[in-house]
Amino acid sequence: MAATDSVVEVESQIEASTYGEAPDSTYDSEVVPPNVHFEVDDVENDWTYHRPFDYIHCRFMGNAIRDWPRLHQQCFENTTPGGWAEFIDLDLRWTSPDGSLKEEHAGKKFNNEFIKASHQANIEPCPGLYLEQWMKDAGFKDVKGEKFVWPVGTWPKDKDLKERGAWNYLQIMEGLEAFTFALFTKQLGYSKAEVEVICAKIRSEMKDPKLHIMFHLHVAYGQKPAVADTATS
Repeated sequence: MAATDSVVEVESQIEASTYGEAPDSTYDSEVVPPNVHFEVDDVENDWTYHRPFDYIHCRFMGNAIRDWPRLHQQCFENTTPGGWAEFIDLDLRWTSPDGSLKEEHAGKKFNNEFIKASHQANIEPCPGLYLEQWMKDAGFKDVKGEKFVWPVGTWPKDKDLKERGAWNYLQIMEGLEAFTFALFTKQLGYSKAEVEVICAKIRSEMKDPKLHIMFHLHVAYGQKPAVADTATS
C-alpha cells in the first residue's frame, strides 16, 4: 500500500526488504532496488503474505476501500509484534477559514454531492476522520493522530501552505472529471453533459483569488503490542 516512489526512495537507502502494492504492473524495473518487491493485488481480499511486516504504510486510499475496519484489522494481523503501521488520508469536506466558501458556490454544491454519492456507493469519502479510532479498534496501541490544513490555491500567506495549495489546486483542476463522472452518473443520475457543466463552473469559480477553499489531511500511526504485552493483556 505504500506509494511506489516513496518505497523506492526509502529502500534504496536501507537493507530491509519491502513489499508494496503497485497501482499497475508498468513500474520501471530498472529503477527498483533489488530489495523492493511490488505486487498487483486487491488489498481488500484476504492477505496471503508468508510473513508479517515491521512497518505498514497506507495513504490516500479514500474512495477505494469499502471496509476500512477490516483493512485495519488485516494490517494489525500482518504487522510483527512491536511493529508499526501508519495511515494517511483526507477529510474531503470543503470549507474556508474566513467564510468565503458559501453553500451557493458551485464548488460547495459539488462537494456536498460528491460526499452524498460516495456514501450511496458504500464508500467513505472522509476516512481521515476515523483513522485513529479504526487503529485502536484493530488493536494498535499508543495511537497518535495529526491533522493538517490542505488548502486549494495559493491564497495562504504561509510559504509551505502556499506551495501545498498550488499543487492541490492543480490536481483538482486537472482531475475534476475523473473524480466526478462515475459517481455522479451512476449514483446521482447526472448526465455526462450535466457533469461537464458542473466541472466548468467549478474551474471558473476557483480562479477567484478571494475564494479560500481548504480541507484537511489526517495522519494516524500506532504500534502493535510486543508478544509479552499481548500475553499479559
